[in-house]
Formats: sequence, C-alpha cells, structure tokens
Amino acid sequence: MDGESSTQELLAAAVCGSQDAWDLLVDRYGRLVWSIARSFRLSDADAADVCQTTWLRLVEKLSTITDPDRLAGWLATTARREAIRVLHKQDREAPVLDGADEVDEDERHDPEAQAIVQDEYRELWNAFAALSDRCRALLRVLAVYPMDSYAQVSQALGMAIGSIGPTRARCLDRLRAQLAAS
Repeated sequence: MDGESSTQELLAAAVCGSQDAWDLLVDRYGRLVWSIARSFRLSDADAADVCQTTWLRLVEKLSTITDPDRLAGWLATTARREAIRVLHKQDREAPVLDGADEVDEDERHDPEAQAIVQDEYRELWNAFAALSDRCRALLRVLAVYPMDSYAQVSQALGMAIGSIGPTRARCLDRLRAQLAAS
C-alpha cells in the first residue's frame, strides 16, 4: 500500500485488516473530516470527538461501502451529522459551577463583585509596577508574549539562558511579597 493506491484498493485492504491501508485513508481524508468538524465552530475537544466518531462510523460501515468514489461525500455527511449531534447535545446541557474559580453569571453583573475584582487587578498591577525593570520585562515576556524556548527569551532580553529560571523565581517571589504587603 502506498499513497498512489486507489480508494477502492485502500477500502478493500482496510476491510481485510490492513493498518497501512487504514492509515492511508485517514491521511487522505483526515483534513476533510477535521475541517467539517471545525466549520461548526466546535471546541478542539468536541471537533476531535466528531472526527473520532466519524472514523468509528467508517469502521462500522467499512464492508458496506459500495461506491469508493463517494467515500469523501460519505465522510463529509457523517462528520456533519456528528457535529450537529454534538451541538444539539450542548444545547441540552446546563453548566454546573463546581470550582471556586468559576463565577456565576449573576456575580459578573454584581457591582460589589466587580469592584472587588477591579481592586484585586489594581493591587496586582501596582505590585507589578513596583518590580524592577528587569523583572517586569522578564515576566511580561514569559506571560504576555510567550516564546517557544528560553533561547528566544534569552535573545529577546539579553539574558543568559541559565539565569532565566532563577530570575523568574525571584521576580515572582518579589511580586508575591508586594501583594502580601498591600
């Protein structure tokens, strides 16, 4: 099996249990299935579930596919149906607030709760402003403009790679101390 195999050959081999054929089918049509799932503006997790369920449906119906030239349409239709099923399921679900970090909708519109949150933000930014320029620059780069590696951070800030982690820890300790003092 190779990338030049026809869809009919791949389906026949997949029915016989060929993992290579299955992998080639997924490679060939995976982007189609993913793009349809994402076109419904599902979260990454829900879109991945739609894709996985679509491929599961193909496994279940693999031996009944009679027109391999229409496999793309079959996969597209199946992905659409699965995405719609997920959307309908979401409509029926009511979110339950479990964590202490989650805010009830009523609290978002509560002026007292908003004032408390704004005070906390103000305290945080005042404490941040009291840090040295080096600490502010490092924390800003690490939090606001995350880079792929410490090498990029080192280059952007002109710091030795080995000093980034310890400096970050000291800066966060200073920030915590500033917040505790306020």
